[in-house]
Amino acid sequence: MKLSKLMAAVVGVLVSGVAFAEGAEGAVGVSGSGLVAIGSALAMGLAAIGACGGQGKAAGAALEGVARNPGSREAVFVPLLLSLAFIEFPALLGFLVAFLWYSK
Repeated sequence: MKLSKLMAAVVGVLVSGVAFAEGAEGAVGVSGSGLVAIGSALAMGLAAIGACGGQGKAAGAALEGVARNPGSREAVFVPLLLSLAFIEFPALLGFLVAFLWYSK
């Protein structure tokens, strides 16, 4: 568990450094638009990875619950769909932020 928190912190530092490096046009061989594109791609990729992991865990737990008690299928279906929609929202927000970074 500590390793995943450390990895999240390292990735956050790397992504934020790329995202805020837009003013680096004075450096040799470094263009701001290229760094913003890399930051946008990382934001979209990390948002997609997080959403896929969360949706997989939610669907797995719902299917396990239905497998243990088949009569609860109707009671589990609507909360599962709502949770999948709420899990997808940060991925869409990451896509929106990446698109706004890249289009400015």
